[in-house]
Amino acid sequence: MTSTIRTYEDLLAERLRLESLLQTQKQIIRKDIDEIKLELVPVKAAINFVGKLTTQDHSNPILNGTINTIIDLVVRKGILARAGWFTKFIVPFVMKNFSSHIVDEKKDDILRKVFSLFKKKKKGDKSHESNGTMHHAVEEEEEDDDENDLD
Repeated sequence: MTSTIRTYEDLLAERLRLESLLQTQKQIIRKDIDEIKLELVPVKAAINFVGKLTTQDHSNPILNGTINTIIDLVVRKGILARAGWFTKFIVPFVMKNFSSHIVDEKKDDILRKVFSLFKKKKKGDKSHESNGTMHHAVEEEEEDDDENDLD
């Protein structure tokens, strides 16, 4: 407060000054909060990474079950066969948890590759090795197959 308020106009002027001051302080606080959020980005990334190591994503039970079985067979019974019980427990646990999150992020690519293995091939297409070079099968859309079947 700069001076005493004696008239109604002084009161209105003081009110405008205080509202302006309030808006300025709100902007300063918003700016400070944005700076704090920016500084906490690495901490948030670290917490997310630790969360991926300690929790499992259950959104794809079939893919996760397959990967868990592979990890059990290869890592626990193969690579860590002679390791101690603690290592046999912790390493597969962390790998299963982390891989479940990776599978969730890349599930579309994984499913596309799996289904492409079972995709019906045309008679003239070759995908085997011949004369030391690899010939890749030409992928045509299933609509062409349906049109040929109707004739």
